[in-house]
Amino acid sequence: MSEKSIESLSESEAAEELKRLAAEIAEHDRRYHTEDAPTISDAEYDALARRNLAIEERFPDLVREDSPSRRVGAPPAEGFAKVRHAVPMLSLAKAYTDQDVADFIERGRRFFDRDKDLDIAFTAEPKIDGLSASLRYVNGVFVQGATRGDGAVGEDITANLKTIADIPKKLKGADWPEVIEIRGEVYMTYAEFEALKQRSAAIGGQDYVNPRNTAAGSLRQKDPAVTASRNLKFFAYAWGYTTADPAPTQYGSVQKFAEWGFKVSPLMVRAKSIAELIAQYHRIEEQRSSLGYDIDGVVYKVDQLELQRRWGFVTGEPRWAVAHKFPAEQAMTTVERIDIQVGRTGTLAPVARLAPVTVGGVVVENVTLHNEDYIKGFDSNGQPIRDGIDVRIGDTVVIQRAGDVIPQIVSVVIGKRPADAVPYEFPHTCPVCGSPATREINEKTGKEDSRRRCTGELICPAQAVEGLRHFVSRGALDIEGLGAENIDLFFNAGLVKTAADIFTLKDRRPAVTKALAERREEQARLREEASGKTRKNVRSVEERNYEGLDKLFAAIDARREPELDRFIFALGIRHIGETTAAVLARQFSTIEELIRVGKETAKADDPHTVFPSISGIGDTVIGALRDFFGNERNDDVLDALLAQVHPKPYVVEISADSDVSGKTVVFTGTLEKMTRSEAKAMAERLGAKVAGSVSAKTDLVVAGPGAGSKLKTATDLGIEVIDEDTWLQRIGRGG
Repeated sequence: MSEKSIESLSESEAAEELKRLAAEIAEHDRRYHTEDAPTISDAEYDALARRNLAIEERFPDLVREDSPSRRVGAPPAEGFAKVRHAVPMLSLAKAYTDQDVADFIERGRRFFDRDKDLDIAFTAEPKIDGLSASLRYVNGVFVQGATRGDGAVGEDITANLKTIADIPKKLKGADWPEVIEIRGEVYMTYAEFEALKQRSAAIGGQDYVNPRNTAAGSLRQKDPAVTASRNLKFFAYAWGYTTADPAPTQYGSVQKFAEWGFKVSPLMVRAKSIAELIAQYHRIEEQRSSLGYDIDGVVYKVDQLELQRRWGFVTGEPRWAVAHKFPAEQAMTTVERIDIQVGRTGTLAPVARLAPVTVGGVVVENVTLHNEDYIKGFDSNGQPIRDGIDVRIGDTVVIQRAGDVIPQIVSVVIGKRPADAVPYEFPHTCPVCGSPATREINEKTGKEDSRRRCTGELICPAQAVEGLRHFVSRGALDIEGLGAENIDLFFNAGLVKTAADIFTLKDRRPAVTKALAERREEQARLREEASGKTRKNVRSVEERNYEGLDKLFAAIDARREPELDRFIFALGIRHIGETTAAVLARQFSTIEELIRVGKETAKADDPHTVFPSISGIGDTVIGALRDFFGNERNDDVLDALLAQVHPKPYVVEISADSDVSGKTVVFTGTLEKMTRSEAKAMAERLGAKVAGSVSAKTDLVVAGPGAGSKLKTATDLGIEVIDEDTWLQRIGRGG
């Protein structure tokens, strides 16, 4: 968006920006209304629309035929029959502040100023964040349903709407008009959304972003059975064409809908003053997190239908209604409990479990509390955050998504703190294994570390499963087919408790087959529930076999002699990443030598008298090695692993066929025949130095596809550049 103020725009600049805004907003309308996949937040969209309208108000002669202010929604999606609305489905003007609401009411009072005795009333109700739908009833029978579409023409989704239990196929009572189009919002509850996500995850299906998009996508399914399985809901709140008014007022009409069998919002009220409307807004905002479905504001309408008709419409919007939006990037909810998660390195990570609330289009139920100091209201330097207010179970909190990605607690609403809420006591023992959890002293600062860690290491199940995931990961042993999902399955089945167990899985083939088959049966069952279809000729678990089992066992066997640096990294020792593991491998050459020096270092009063001085290895890494090799509980686990795995000695392979020894090499772009870490290790074993940037001291650049600035710098400096195949040939590895 242009930073130039609207007041300073020239006519030509205004025309150009209106053209750009028309195209940009139209594209966002298409993504939201047709594809159900918005790419910006409501706040960002509203800012575009407000700027467009403000420019049009200053330059009324420049209003375009395709102006966003002249249209609603987006054209109907392809694949559905079109339905022309007898009465257009319009959008609402928006209010963002209390003053905006006051201005709305004042405009109404000025419009009806001559009616001195007129007592104007308003309704206030939640603005449901779902998909608008119009339901046509003839003689009380539901005959056709459609989406909003572009406001004038929508999509015929009658069959799908008939699967929604909240939509009566025949109206109750007998006082309904001969023809009436009931309008409202189709939505999905948080509970149903979460259940759908879990069912989908269990069968390896798609991930769903938020309830609104999911509800809209569910309503546009070609197969109504799929829509039925999503358990969608519907609130009625308005009407379009009708042969007779349901009642003389907005409030009375909605109550009629309830009598006819529709669900209506229980939070709808009548009010006569600005103070009453604003008070209801805040009451609804406070209840937002506990409703169980998504709302994004409160809608105010003139209650008397006759006054609605008199006040009329402005382009695309009724003058007699306004939507008071909630702050788009923040929401208020409550802390239901605080859980402690234990990570791979033993860190106790507190997580606040929240009453579900939508922030920036995403349902937020969990937010990290980082560490015990953060819970108390202080950062890692001891400085107050949130005004030094601690977080307690039962607290009402304001949350936001930092950078629209990571949820965080902005503040605690201290005035809403329950009388029985007590300060949270951070555990000093691991909640998983019961081992002591301690805070270490940071050797660089001399201060206590902000994180508390479990000392259980390899005996702690929480650390064990994360450690196993790390052990088989790509940068470590990289065992194909043994990802996090299978590690979790085998661990929970008791088949793999330590890394050594991975290499004896073949000895437990029947149990492995059963575990995999049972998971596949569960996935199939969940697919049945989602589709409503039953499988035929289902084989029993005993009859099923896992076709990829031989391939998995072969992949495990292929990693029995890993590179030493990979093996060291796979052990998951704190502070030892891939680069440090490579440094240790070069220094000690064999795992046996590393273990020997590690144990001697652990026993020494002064580790520096034993551990050699190595460039790039400081006290933090030495301390981590002391902790690991000095912990006798790790000995049995490591011995069992080395009985199955034999890491290759790290050897510098300087050969007569290679001329890279002593040279500085830079890898850039995408390598297609090896990972970047493998290429680096290979070069270092051949005596080369691998640098991260190109300089005059660089001797050789190996460039793959996508090489960027480093390639340009090398070319400018006249440095030799070769591709991956040439590199492999130069070091004697080419085929």
